[in-house]
Amino acid sequence: MRVNAAENATPAGPADRPAFLSTRVSEARRYFLNLTPRSVPGLEVVCGGVERCQPDYVIERTRFPYCAIEYVAQGEGELRLGGRAFRLRPGVAFAYRPGVSHAIRTSAQSPMLKYYVDFVGREANRLLAASPLGRWDAVQVSAPSELIELFESLQRNGEAENRFTGRICATLVALIILKVSERAMDFGAAESRALPTYERVRRHIEEHYPRLKTVEEIARACHVNAAYLCRLFQRFDHRSPYQFLLRLKMNRAAGLLLDGGLMVKEVSAELNFADPYHFSRAFKRVYGVSPDRFVKLGKRHGQPPA
Repeated sequence: MRVNAAENATPAGPADRPAFLSTRVSEARRYFLNLTPRSVPGLEVVCGGVERCQPDYVIERTRFPYCAIEYVAQGEGELRLGGRAFRLRPGVAFAYRPGVSHAIRTSAQSPMLKYYVDFVGREANRLLAASPLGRWDAVQVSAPSELIELFESLQRNGEAENRFTGRICATLVALIILKVSERAMDFGAAESRALPTYERVRRHIEEHYPRLKTVEEIARACHVNAAYLCRLFQRFDHRSPYQFLLRLKMNRAAGLLLDGGLMVKEVSAELNFADPYHFSRAFKRVYGVSPDRFVKLGKRHGQPPA
């Protein structure tokens, strides 16, 4: 996903920003919901945004009033978190809270573009404690675009300013924590060529899934060994490449059946199955009902079955 930090960018001079925000940014989009939050049992978003660091960007704090999550989308840098040092690069998330000292420094040669969100609440602390972020580590995620999509959604909703904004943003922060937990991987693994290969193959499947049939076909198109491809997906996705392909096909099939009004044989052909029988078997294996039953339930209730 392309990230454009200049969109809706504000100069955010000293009068426009709280004291804890850095002035050493060249572009920024920010939103502010409640800078004086009270102690809450749930999760309340204070503020957030996305900022492109200047080459001299540095933050050093021994105290901070909120919980925070930051996510590097572009560039490189260094992080000291609770006394430990980490290298920052695209796809790395980290968190801190009151009492956790931290220092963030960008690379002058490759300044970072990073998202951040600040929040409070007892539920927020519980969610962080149950995730890899709560160990106060830098966490490498295996699907960077998914985190960017969630942060961009948080950005849009934070800027919306309506009566639903606070609840939607709180839900999105909880989703971000869960997504980091789902996609967390060994930090050292990203140093190898395995992660870029996995991401390249995943993009190929996402772009061409309607015509793809087998793992061997995917492997040939991406110039990798089929057995190695399966190991990559088990390592970074915790499922097989065929399971990922089948889920994409079935999500598309559900939309074509309900919204497109296509017949089973037409959907089967659209998604390149050998015949309607094989498509129906695959559909039932994923959703637990046949395509015909799925359509009847959808029409009866006005929505797909759970």
